Amino acid sequence: MKNKSIFLLAGIATLYFNNTYAQETPQDSTRTASIDQVVITGNSNPKKKIESSTAISTFSAKEIQKQNPISAAALLQRVPGFAVETSGGEVGNNLFARGIPSAGAYEFVQVQEDGLPVFEDGALQFANADNFFRVDNSVSRLEALRGGSGSIFATNSPGGLINFITKEGGNDLKGTAKLETSTYGLMRTDVNVGGALVQDKLFFNVGGFYRTDDGIRKTGFKANQGGQIRMNLKYVFDKGYAKVYYKKLDDRNTFYLPIPLVQNGNDLKEFAGFDANYGTYSYRNISQLNIPQAGGGSFSRNLEDGIHPKVDVLGAEFKYDLSGNFSVLNKTRYTNINMNYTGIFPSGGPTSAADLARSYGITGNNFQYSSVSSGAVMSPAFVQKLGFWAIDKQMNNFVNDLQFSYKFDKGNVTAGFYKSNWKSHQNWNWSNILATASDNPELLNLVDTSLTSNSAGYSKTYNGVTEMSFLLRDSQVQGSLNDLYANLDYNITDQLSFNGGIRYSRDFYKGYGVNTTSGNLNNSGLTTDGTHSFLTTTADDNMSVLGNKFTYWNYDVNRVSFTTALNYKINSENAVYARFSNGFRSPNEEAYYNNMTNLSAIKPVTTNQLEVGYKYYSRTFDIAVIPFYSTLKNLSFTDVFSDGTSENKFANTTNFGVELEGYARLFNNLLEVTFNGTIQNPKYKDFVGNNADGTTFNYDDNTVRRMPKFYFNIAPAVNITKQWRAYASVNYYGKRFQDEKNAQTLPSFSEVGAGTSYQLGKIRFAVDGTNIFNTIGITEGDPRAGSPSGDGTIMARPIMGAAVRASITLDF
Repeated sequence: MKNKSIFLLAGIATLYFNNTYAQETPQDSTRTASIDQVVITGNSNPKKKIESSTAISTFSAKEIQKQNPISAAALLQRVPGFAVETSGGEVGNNLFARGIPSAGAYEFVQVQEDGLPVFEDGALQFANADNFFRVDNSVSRLEALRGGSGSIFATNSPGGLINFITKEGGNDLKGTAKLETSTYGLMRTDVNVGGALVQDKLFFNVGGFYRTDDGIRKTGFKANQGGQIRMNLKYVFDKGYAKVYYKKLDDRNTFYLPIPLVQNGNDLKEFAGFDANYGTYSYRNISQLNIPQAGGGSFSRNLEDGIHPKVDVLGAEFKYDLSGNFSVLNKTRYTNINMNYTGIFPSGGPTSAADLARSYGITGNNFQYSSVSSGAVMSPAFVQKLGFWAIDKQMNNFVNDLQFSYKFDKGNVTAGFYKSNWKSHQNWNWSNILATASDNPELLNLVDTSLTSNSAGYSKTYNGVTEMSFLLRDSQVQGSLNDLYANLDYNITDQLSFNGGIRYSRDFYKGYGVNTTSGNLNNSGLTTDGTHSFLTTTADDNMSVLGNKFTYWNYDVNRVSFTTALNYKINSENAVYARFSNGFRSPNEEAYYNNMTNLSAIKPVTTNQLEVGYKYYSRTFDIAVIPFYSTLKNLSFTDVFSDGTSENKFANTTNFGVELEGYARLFNNLLEVTFNGTIQNPKYKDFVGNNADGTTFNYDDNTVRRMPKFYFNIAPAVNITKQWRAYASVNYYGKRFQDEKNAQTLPSFSEVGAGTSYQLGKIRFAVDGTNIFNTIGITEGDPRAGSPSGDGTIMARPIMGAAVRASITLDF
């Protein structure tokens, strides 16, 4: 693979000096001039980007195509202020907005499709918002807003809004078809077509994709397989329009978790027998789980199913222009999700064979490991205990956003009512398994040779399982949101405009958790191997059993969010603005579960943000410089540890930073450069308390975990001719800390990509390489292991190794 990556780079380098071309913009240019762009996200009405007093980044369909992101998270790396972790695979990734820490997911931003949430809460346990969304050729545009007015136009979004706007048909029949392959067995096809059923009246658009691949990390099975279809129908009449749409997503993706590495300060090396760039514990040899249950029956799971959401979305949108400059807009959507989630979550790090045996009470050298598959005795140097976590979630969401607008000479005013009902019911069944500490792990049995096979506690495993169903959870959360909002845009002068907004949230949450008891299979009459009873193994000693005792809870939110801003348009190309905003996010699902019997311990997370900005937009050069300051209170930390307990701590934070974003087209259109960067200093405040073991901690003024103080992306591109283009990209992440204690450093790293494309009429040929230098860059340690100690053998989640994709796209 390294040879292939070097070959790709060499090929790109030869393209720089070649044919010259006229001054016209190249056919394959990535950029739509920002001076011409109109944005709708975070605004009550479409507004020119330079006139919007918000920090907003935009990407057209063509720009997305040229970047060819491997996931939605990879695309969002191009947005300043968003620190994005992409190491989980195509889905299940994490996004942190403006230094706001969380357990992961998209906790403080809302991911939207056409202005309504993909799901109301984007940070439910094991239900990251990107699990339910895929980027394909049916996306017309992405608008990503940081901070600002996010809390006025959506719920739980003080960090911002991410709005994917889908394509609609026009009078001309247009379409796109794409075929893509790769060095990791990818076969993908994307199709989108739109047009008119009745000229000027009735329009349609249909698009989607299907994909299968082996995964960049070697799993031994199809790591990703599935696709989606999206369609809409729009009828336009004299005073408005009506639109209906449907989306079906059925896709499964392997979720990649921490692997062992060796760390010495800023130096990272591979752990012996484990490929840092392509290895994973999520491997075919340990992919099946089939165990009896203490409460009766059995439980089966297949790791190959990975994260497998089945999503159905039905929606409608209606706009009507009333008399007297009044208009009404109503958006409604119903979403139903059934998701099976299966992943391998390491329980600590690799352990010597003797130490692991000792932890199970085996003395001296009285231990023996054997292969579950063959029965052969084995002598591994290191072994690894792995969590085999299975989660099922049934989710639904009905949302309706009714909005009235009035336009007058100097601006407009908008008022609306937002209603959302949602429910998430989940079941967990977690076990631990034992395997060799290698990237093609072998499932192991462990026995105490000082005992006979008929003795109690002779075996520490049951077909490789060390703790059978040690954690079961049955819980539910429901939300009923009732929000009123208003927004005013007022042009004080031709250059100076005012924006103000307010949102009143009267939201109700309720749910339950089912209590559990402990059990075993000793008196079940079952055997471990057809001969020996479960008395001979310890694997079933602490099984979880669901009872019939429920703990019910209710929680009400009664909050006001507001924002105010001024924008001064110096001229057609220059503008400055200032904005203050106050918002909140309701407690998350795990916070409710951890505090069901004491809900007074949790509060909504409140935010205050102040930002100022300078924007310069022209046809050849853009720059936006946006300093910001934010404070958060009542922030809850809810990482679930390997033993099933939760962190359940609370803190305040502050952050001061600067976001930079720009674009330049230079040297007679020969060179294009896009760049973004963030400099920040997020700190904990008032973060003191007691650990679960009774010890105290004081993390006040420590750096917020997993947050780089400096990160940037720069992507230069050379237009060799009007048709031929080559590019490179660099993602840099500065040093971070894995934990609140700031004990373990996550070293800085750079990820380099490169590619080339050629436009032949309506056909585009492209080759895209990612992480072409096979950098070992870790985005997180092991948040499920508690606070780490630092150097040595660590558990961490690195970015994917080098990969190359090739595609052919036809526009018609």
